[in-house]
Amino acid sequence: MGKFLLGVLVGVIVVLLGLAILGLAVGRMFASKQPTVAANSVLVLTLQGDVPESAPIEIPIPLIQSRAMPTVRDLWASLHEAVSDDRIKAIVIQPRNLTIGWGKLEELQEELVLFKRSGKPVYAMLQSPGSREYYLASAADKIYVSPDDMVEVKGFAAETMYLKGALDKLGVNVQVDHIGAYKDAGDMFTKSNMSPETREVLNQALDQIYGDFATRVGKGRHKTPDEIRALVDQGPYIARQAKVNGLVDELGYEDQVYADLKKKLNSGDLKKINIRTYARAVPGRGDRIAVIVGQGDIVRNAPENSFGSEAALSAGAMRKVIRQVRDDSSIKGAIVRVDSPGGDSVASDEILHELKLLSHEKPIVISMSDVAASGGYFISMTGDPVLAYPSTITGSIGVLYIRPNAHDLFNKIGLQEEIVSRGKFADMDSLYNPLSEAAREKLHSSIQATYQSFVSKVAAARKRTYEQIDPLAQGRVWMGAQARQNGLVDELGGFDRAISLIRQRAKLPPSGDTNLIVYPIRRSLIEVLTTASPDSVADAAGEAKLRKMLPALPSDVMLRGGLVTMLPYQFSIH
Repeated sequence: MGKFLLGVLVGVIVVLLGLAILGLAVGRMFASKQPTVAANSVLVLTLQGDVPESAPIEIPIPLIQSRAMPTVRDLWASLHEAVSDDRIKAIVIQPRNLTIGWGKLEELQEELVLFKRSGKPVYAMLQSPGSREYYLASAADKIYVSPDDMVEVKGFAAETMYLKGALDKLGVNVQVDHIGAYKDAGDMFTKSNMSPETREVLNQALDQIYGDFATRVGKGRHKTPDEIRALVDQGPYIARQAKVNGLVDELGYEDQVYADLKKKLNSGDLKKINIRTYARAVPGRGDRIAVIVGQGDIVRNAPENSFGSEAALSAGAMRKVIRQVRDDSSIKGAIVRVDSPGGDSVASDEILHELKLLSHEKPIVISMSDVAASGGYFISMTGDPVLAYPSTITGSIGVLYIRPNAHDLFNKIGLQEEIVSRGKFADMDSLYNPLSEAAREKLHSSIQATYQSFVSKVAAARKRTYEQIDPLAQGRVWMGAQARQNGLVDELGGFDRAISLIRQRAKLPPSGDTNLIVYPIRRSLIEVLTTASPDSVADAAGEAKLRKMLPALPSDVMLRGGLVTMLPYQFSIH
């Protein structure tokens, strides 16, 4: 069976490699031709799912390339270029089934508002929009939905999952120790419902996101925040109700959107160009500023030939990227873009060390994306300016230790384990025996030391004392707006403010052009397939399938156990 599966995997890799080579040949036919932008063009933002910080694997097939999601950097560069591009007459946004976090949503919504100030129209065509899609569309001059559609704007809810009941039935006991009253990541293993501390923080998060939604949507729809809240309480809406209540402007179809735009612009026939194609057509000019993306769960090392390594923030890989930026004399400075819930505490420290070395050589600015919590916040503590969005999940300064114990499960299924050891704590990592009291004390002293180191490094970076930071730590999650009030970040803002700061710190002219170079550099499908092992392909495919079926599963970093600086709970706000 093993040989059969290995043969199948090898066959799949060969087929994919063949397709990639064919795609490369076809792609080269088009690659020599720079995408052209016709006069009287409409820039179409068809957005679905998430918007990545760094570019995914490049598949050199034109049709697939045109449907790939643009990165946050691509969107920023394209929208800025389109403001002064006489060939771009308007923007049509078509968001659907968005899973993007609220930090990046704030970035994109603000960029659309800035584009609209140029005098060029922005129209939105929505399909069964939820709160994310509608939030984005509120930047538009006009919002369209189909006459028989629904507008699923009905408020926000935070969901968490607790596994204790299931683990009890299986006979698995997870032993958890933590520092900080709010560092309750282990609760999902040890409790059946949320603690008062968890409820407090989730309510704070909902208040921030809902408040921002009501304010920004209200501004776009010319209503007060209270009027938006009242409308949300009456949702969801059928299309006709949404129009009567002023949530949408027109009931119509896509062809009507373009017909209305043509009439408004009075400039002849309109051409469509999707955002991905336009991003490739935007010239890279100006001072070269690196955007170092730190995205995903922080791990000590991912294998060099790992197929799914893009989902993890590996200390080893990050070290190479940072050194690459440091050694490139053409790079004038770096924006470190953090989108991570944390992970391995040692790996976090190794990444922070490397970023500090970069900071000694070149100016850097930290720009937090959707999440910069625990280890994600830790790696941001270089002492350089830190920016966050109002709804960035940040802070969570704390440490925990997680250790599964499957003694009862082993007994249920008839497994017996015998341990022979030398050394008082030699069997500390055994899945069969529970931790002794002495082992618990030993581990507690370790996490206490790690916590004290965490708080001390934050205090040094924020130029405050340990006693000032400790009450703000305790594993508590803050939203960006509250983190700013508490001095955990310096400013609220996104790419525009980060670029302004980095140009200032690099002593570059304030009004000069900026060419953002994203690191790590995008890999091609051929590069990935020729370096990936069959096992890594199978592991990545299996994990992706499992995550799709059970998205609330705890992070792999937590399941491995040990000392972690990780976001205290798995939750989603929708």
